[in-house]
Amino acid sequence: MSNKNPELVVLAAGMGSRYGGLKQIDKVDDAGHIIIDFSIYDAIKAGFKDITFIIKAEIEKDFREVMDAHLCDKDVNVKYVYQELSKLPEGFSVPEKRKKPWGTAHAIACCKGVVEGPFAVINADDYYGENAFTEIYQFLKNTENDGKSHYAMVGYKIKNTVTEEGTVSRGVCEKDENGYLINVIERTKVGIDTDGIYYVEGDERFPLDGETIVSMNLWGFSADYIDECESRFVTFLKNNLDTNPEKCEFYMPTVISELILEGKADIKVLSNRDKWYGVTYKEDKPKVVEAFKRLKMEGKYPESF
Repeated sequence: MSNKNPELVVLAAGMGSRYGGLKQIDKVDDAGHIIIDFSIYDAIKAGFKDITFIIKAEIEKDFREVMDAHLCDKDVNVKYVYQELSKLPEGFSVPEKRKKPWGTAHAIACCKGVVEGPFAVINADDYYGENAFTEIYQFLKNTENDGKSHYAMVGYKIKNTVTEEGTVSRGVCEKDENGYLINVIERTKVGIDTDGIYYVEGDERFPLDGETIVSMNLWGFSADYIDECESRFVTFLKNNLDTNPEKCEFYMPTVISELILEGKADIKVLSNRDKWYGVTYKEDKPKVVEAFKRLKMEGKYPESF
C-alpha cells in the first residue's frame, strides 16, 4: 500500500485546434460548469486531494481565471505545471516552424519535481465517470512496486468514444487473458460512418471492432513513470526530429509499450461501467450538454457543486 495519497494530473495544454477554441474551459451546463468540474467532483469523491494541471503559459490567465473560481471552495491542493516547446533536454532546440506541443509523454516529463507520489492522469476535456475514478484511486492506493512497476489504465469500448463529426486519436489496446495490457497503438485517425468504425494509416483504411478497448488517457502510475518519460524523450528526439520536426509527438502509450516489452512494467486494464463523453469538435458540444443534463436528472450530480 502506498504511503502517499494518490494525486490527479490533468492534461490541459492541448491547443484545441480541431475544436476551434479553448475547449477546456467551455461551459457545458446552465450552472456554468465545464467538463473538468465533473471529473474533479468524481475525483474528490473517490479520495483524491491533490490536483496538478499541466497547461501552456499562454493560456494560464484564461484557464486560472475559470479554475481558481471553480476550486476555491474545494478541499484540494492545486498545482500548475507548464508544458512549453522550449522545455527540451540539453543539446536540443525548437525547430524553426514548430508550434505543436511535444505530446502527452513530454507533458508528464514536465511534472518532474512537482508530482512525487502515485498519480492518475486524465484529459481536461474528457468525461470519464464516477466509477473510473474510484477504480483508479483504489488501484494506486493499494499497489506497491516490487522490483517491477505496476501501472493501470481504465479502458473504454471504442464504440462509446467516437464522434460522427470527424476523426479522433485513440490508443487501441490489446490485453492478455489475465487482464494485463500487452500493447497499445496510437491511432491518430479513427472515425465512424455507415460502414462502421475505422482507422486510417497512410492512404489505407482499416476496420475496427466496436468492442475494441481503447485508452482515453485515464492512466495510473507510480512516480517512476515520470523519470521514464524524461529519459526516453531524448531518444525520441534523436529518432524523430530530423524526419518530422514540425509534427512529431511523444505519446504516453509509446513509453508504456516500451516498458512492457522490456519487462519493466505491467499495466492492469481496469473494468469500467461508465460511458465516456468528450468534445473534440464544436459540433460535439450539444450531445455533451444533453448528456450532463441527463446525468443530473438521474441524480449522479447536483445542480450546483
